[in-house]
Amino acid sequence: MNFCTSCNAGHLKLHNLNSTTDTQSSRRKSVWLLQRSPCRRGKFDGPGIIIMSRIQLYDTTLRDGSQGEGVNFSLQDKLMIATKLDNLGFDYIEGGYPLSNPKDEEFFKRAADMDWKHAKVCAFGMTRRKEIDASDDIGMQALVNSKAPVVTIVGKTWDLHVNEVLRVSLEENLAMIRDSIAYVKSEGREVIYDAEHCFDGWHANPDYAMQTWKAAAEAGADMICMCDTNGGTLPEQIAAGVSALQKELGVAVGIHCHNDSELAVANSLAGVNAGAVQVQGTINGIGERCGNVDLISMAANLALKMHYDVLVDGGIKRLTELSRYVYEMANMNFRNGQPFVGNSAFAHKGGMHVHAVNRIAHSYEHITPESVGNARRVLVSELSGRSNIMAKTTKFRLEEDGVLQTKILTAVQDLENDGYQFEAAEASFDLLVMKQAGTYQQAFELDHYRVNVENQSREPVTDAVIKLTVDNEVQLVVGEGDGPVNALDSALRKALTSSYPGLSEMTLVDYKVRVINSTEGTAARVRVVIESKDKTDVWSTVGVSENIIEASWIALVDAFEYKIHKDRGAVGDV
Repeated sequence: MNFCTSCNAGHLKLHNLNSTTDTQSSRRKSVWLLQRSPCRRGKFDGPGIIIMSRIQLYDTTLRDGSQGEGVNFSLQDKLMIATKLDNLGFDYIEGGYPLSNPKDEEFFKRAADMDWKHAKVCAFGMTRRKEIDASDDIGMQALVNSKAPVVTIVGKTWDLHVNEVLRVSLEENLAMIRDSIAYVKSEGREVIYDAEHCFDGWHANPDYAMQTWKAAAEAGADMICMCDTNGGTLPEQIAAGVSALQKELGVAVGIHCHNDSELAVANSLAGVNAGAVQVQGTINGIGERCGNVDLISMAANLALKMHYDVLVDGGIKRLTELSRYVYEMANMNFRNGQPFVGNSAFAHKGGMHVHAVNRIAHSYEHITPESVGNARRVLVSELSGRSNIMAKTTKFRLEEDGVLQTKILTAVQDLENDGYQFEAAEASFDLLVMKQAGTYQQAFELDHYRVNVENQSREPVTDAVIKLTVDNEVQLVVGEGDGPVNALDSALRKALTSSYPGLSEMTLVDYKVRVINSTEGTAARVRVVIESKDKTDVWSTVGVSENIIEASWIALVDAFEYKIHKDRGAVGDV
């Protein structure tokens, strides 16, 4: 008996065998016993047994997500987020449109030289312009010249857009779809066709919508992704559309849902149930208007509820880490109530509720917090799981030292209570671990620093004076800069580079500041995150204070200390 790779949902009833002694139950992919008709999306693995297949996760945080209000990623942010996604096992990472701006163009240049472990990098762009050969179209050339192994081409499904936005004939739109896909395929690239306004177009003119999908399939598209661009479609309509496309053309189908009706997750799951094998979305659901489907929730639901194969082994347990990492990179506040990974997702408060959770946790929790890297919290006394600490200290080989794990956890809790966040400041966390473990070696001892800013002829001039002891020698140095942080950085380099020459190859690449208790007005605490790099690595450090200069100094010193310990070989891999 054989199984095909696509099926319509609703005709199966499967039983989980994970609790049995069957040898197949030990596999990471969940084993299921077929009760009725064979699941055509599963992989045949013996009489009546299937292994649930992989659902591809296609991340467009760096393109669609960056279109959200207040979201702006630097080039370094984009490269670091892409690396994080790759390490967790995302299948596709969309880097942007290489013709839209120099930053996206540079991203693809850098990405072409990077060693990707799991993900395929995708370049995004539109079909050729009207009445121009695809090979002569500057946009199509940019997509091919990006060297991205995958090109995602977006085209029009809705005849309203064809007539009123593109202002071309319906036949020309079909030709634009065919020509664009055929050209990119002729250049040896994998092509994903994003059918824009897919469900609105199918509802308004189903015959023409089907013609656009057919044009894409005939031109060689490896996948057709059905996009609910306006975010107003209901789950049953999503399922019907996916089923109709598969029935007519039999192509691989993806789903890309926006969240304008707060149904993006439900709609994407409906698409998967109807046979979609790829979900496009963003981390934390960021994006234009109300955002995209949140791939954090999708990954958790697909893996933990529907038992699909997603990400790498252990990737689901790092979803909370990933979510907060992207928030920090985007300089956005966490959503406490965010499902699965929010700070309040497993928070319990008072009375009978807490009593019940202490006795039977699953009576109030649909999954264990640790399964997504989160932690249960009993409000008033906060409880964090040790799993996060253990995962982050693997390179220090501290897994067996329970006393030290508890000591580190206590230190993290105390600092987070003061406003620290280590999710996007792992270098500061590594220094904290070394301090708790007794392996930290202080590079210098500070006596004092002073920063002076003067306005001379309406041009601010900044200098920093630092007095410190390094190698038993007292140094008093002055550094000038474009601002306080730059001046402090300059002074530290003057004082330390002779003792630690590796600092000469270290540069600061980004600086972020956030108010963390805004109710205090001008006396509020601020959190500063600094990104630094050398020839091989990029790392982030954090500082918190009511004084922005002091917060910056704390983060800056951590950056220098981390580089020094890194050169000593004391911190393992970044």
